[in-house]
Amino acid sequence: MTLTVYHLKTCDTCRKAIKALEAAGHSLTLIDVRADGVPEAVLTAAVDVLGWESVLNTRSTTWRDLVDAEKTDMSAAKAISLMDAHPTLIKRPLIHADGVFTVGWSKETQTRFRA
Repeated sequence: MTLTVYHLKTCDTCRKAIKALEAAGHSLTLIDVRADGVPEAVLTAAVDVLGWESVLNTRSTTWRDLVDAEKTDMSAAKAISLMDAHPTLIKRPLIHADGVFTVGWSKETQTRFRA
């Protein structure tokens, strides 16, 4: 199974996840969210599966730099629009495999992708 990993090359958590996934024998397609962006269709699918609250990183520097009007009255459509405009607002790593999305590198996610 090939995993698509949306990551940020400067993110330590993403680097750990990629290293662990490769060590577990997974074939990876790596997409740097800053350099390559994330297709809106992928963001929409991830938000549909996980909810915008799980995918939108409200703890990031990018989030703190947004004006208050951008942060209020959040909806799925608004979150997708913000993440499309500012890909570093996506929680990482966002992993897509066979229609299933996971976000972050929690113990649960690590267990799911062990070989």
